[in-house]
Amino acid sequence: MTTFRMTLSRRFLLIASSAAAVAPLAAYPAAAQGGGYPTKPIRIIVPFAPGGSGDITSRLVGKFIEDKTGQPVVIENKPGANGIVGVLAAKSAPADGYTLMLATTSTNAANVHMYKSPGYDPEKDFQVVGVIGSSGAFLVVPADSSYRSLADLLAFARGNPGKLNFGYFNASSQVPAEVLARQAGVDWQGVAYKAIGNAWNDLYSGAIQFMFVDLTAGRGQVVANKARPLAITLPRRSPLYPDLPTLGETFPGVTTTGFLAIAVAKATPRPIQEKLNALINEAITSPDIANRLANEFALNSRPLTLEQCAAQDREERAKWANYVRIARIEPQ
Repeated sequence: MTTFRMTLSRRFLLIASSAAAVAPLAAYPAAAQGGGYPTKPIRIIVPFAPGGSGDITSRLVGKFIEDKTGQPVVIENKPGANGIVGVLAAKSAPADGYTLMLATTSTNAANVHMYKSPGYDPEKDFQVVGVIGSSGAFLVVPADSSYRSLADLLAFARGNPGKLNFGYFNASSQVPAEVLARQAGVDWQGVAYKAIGNAWNDLYSGAIQFMFVDLTAGRGQVVANKARPLAITLPRRSPLYPDLPTLGETFPGVTTTGFLAIAVAKATPRPIQEKLNALINEAITSPDIANRLANEFALNSRPLTLEQCAAQDREERAKWANYVRIARIEPQ
């Protein structure tokens, strides 16, 4: 990539890469499409339980790839250890493009700062081949909770140190709660869950009093009036929830945003990476999926080249290093 002694075919691949965001897949030469790839079923390892934002959007993109290529795409949920179990399974698979991985804020940005030895290096072991979108999280309480606002929740927390419990099941749900506690000067307790469904159940039973949940995964509960959002972690109010304040309106500068992407093993042949990049870009810009990502899941999506995917991945790690530092979470 950095040498000027490139063959004509290599130059052609680079041109195809830069055009992937806007050119129809059918216009790509056979070499750029990975020599006929795919010729057999593809699996996408989702390192979290069903029902989360990554699971939902992986199935959406996976169905598009299946329809486009004619090859089955199987979603394989492998939850555990904040996504590490699934990542290690993807790392151990052949680098042939038939095992993809959902790359998230937890797996690619936060874990390297929250664990001393997670067993993988997101930059050395993986290449992000497409970004599904970026977004933030709700701070939610049960719909029948006495807390009607963030101010209500914080007032109780200040008067009752250690009496509030929040649930978390990934970095995007744990770190914002700890960042808010540091900024607000309160003390509450975190309860870890393997699956988001268990956290919802305990929220509604009263075992925990609040939690942060990605906008994609939380929307259904909010729209159904089962959960009441008190705030949002985005830098500015969402057009989908214009009456919902941001955390930054109470604590300037307090914001946590993350991303959802698809990655493959770093050693996967470049033409296959190019093919997947084109497929994912076509998926997220297709009218139906683009509409759902923006207007149903509140995800900010745009097509990126492989180089832009890698750059965003690095930026997210740097950003979450700062979030974890503010949260004062000691690496395990």
